[in-house]
Amino acid sequence: MLQLNRLVDAGNTVIMVEHDMQVASNSDWVIDIGPGAGDEGGLIVAQGVPAEVAKSTTSRTAPFLSARF
Repeated sequence: MLQLNRLVDAGNTVIMVEHDMQVASNSDWVIDIGPGAGDEGGLIVAQGVPAEVAKSTTSRTAPFLSARF
């Protein structure tokens, strides 16, 4: 997280594909793609600041993200 924050603080844009909720909860913006994996995925089911995505009723990530808030 320290290195990622240093990149952002230096004015860089960082885009990550990540499943770690610590990283996701510290992000400026989350795009949750699903609703499932493989052929059952590919749609944006939630997006926004982490606290808003955590409130989503369509996101499978939301329950794990909400535990961080």
